[in-house]
Amino acid sequence: MRLVRQIPHEHFLVSLHQYNDKYMLSITLDDYEQHFKVPVSDLLDVQQLEQQLSPAFYTACLHDFIRMRERWLQLLKTLHHD
Repeated sequence: MRLVRQIPHEHFLVSLHQYNDKYMLSITLDDYEQHFKVPVSDLLDVQQLEQQLSPAFYTACLHDFIRMRERWLQLLKTLHHD
């Protein structure tokens, strides 16, 4: 996997990788990570992708991270009660 670019963000680690003819956008927060994959042929301009990463997109990602954490903590809670 080749790192194409680190995209600056105040709260997330945002990176774009290229692997097996796909770009993979990774958004990381603490122990949680989200991935978005797109064929290289569908993304002609990497800079354009970076420009489209809007505050609304990042807010939606944050909400997804919150839901992921809630599901994970609920699973751990059930494991500790057995």
